[in-house]
Amino acid sequence: MGKRLLPALGLFVLSPLTGEFLLGNLPVTALPALIVLAPLYGGGTLLIRELARRGGAGWPGMVLLAVAYGVVEEGLLTRSLFDPHFAGMDLASYAWLPGVGMSAWWTTFVLGGVHAAGSVLAPIAVMEALVPSRAEEPWLGRPGLVVAGVLYVLGAAATGLTNPDAYRPSAGQLAGAAVVAALLAVLALRRTRGQAAERARGQVRGWVPGPWPVLGLTLVAGLAFWLAALTIDTLGAWPAMAANLALYAAAYALVARWARRAGWGLAQRFALGAGWLLTYAWHSFLQPPALPATPAVDLAGNVVFSVAAVVLLAVAWSRVRSAARGTSETATL
Repeated sequence: MGKRLLPALGLFVLSPLTGEFLLGNLPVTALPALIVLAPLYGGGTLLIRELARRGGAGWPGMVLLAVAYGVVEEGLLTRSLFDPHFAGMDLASYAWLPGVGMSAWWTTFVLGGVHAAGSVLAPIAVMEALVPSRAEEPWLGRPGLVVAGVLYVLGAAATGLTNPDAYRPSAGQLAGAAVVAALLAVLALRRTRGQAAERARGQVRGWVPGPWPVLGLTLVAGLAFWLAALTIDTLGAWPAMAANLALYAAAYALVARWARRAGWGLAQRFALGAGWLLTYAWHSFLQPPALPATPAVDLAGNVVFSVAAVVLLAVAWSRVRSAARGTSETATL
């Protein structure tokens, strides 16, 4: 029983470690915060993966659920989507939309590349690569699914309790965020969409890049994503937002096209996740921590988390290759 649950437990921890610590947002001294972050990030990511796998929604469903997760966290919990001065930033100066009271740039930035890709999808891809034989099957039964849901709710509640001075949006803004998240979740869990994608997979002929080109493309995409953010005061908020949207559209279109072809599989999905983790690793050395930490402590933490990520990716890659060799040998018998 315990061994069967290891992938789920691993994802429960990997999601917050990636989303906050590998990113460089929190220093290593903030590790006790995992008491709150693991239920929120890990519980939410587990729910996303399990609901998508159990319902047949597949990766298209996970993408939508990951965005819905970001809307809940940033719209209802931290409320950064509506706070013009969140974390000391002057978001009102970055493509602010007065009618809805939110920054168009921050919304595309935090919901897409940060939460959907970094906190949810990349950890799922890497953890599935660590267990190739179970990569596309559920890891939790119904009791485990309930536990994950309860942990997520507790993590969300704890996030609110530990931030009593959070910005207070209007009732309309909160209701709008809740409706958007609900609509994304409903769309994601439509079984017909996931089943159609699964039926199409492997039936379309065409070229598919190997894992190394996919890794390279992901690293380039990650570089473009963070360069747009790091140079926003020079580039401008609206061009940076447009760059984010163009990057997301191109990535989704390419991956969706390749995923329907016979050569696409676990190795390429792992490469996508590995590329984003490696992007977070180099970005951590440029990211000032959100909590006080000396430069030496911050640097040491970034080194530790980056090295740990590389080791984890190396182990996952070895398992992906072993699984591929096993499949090849079976096919030749």
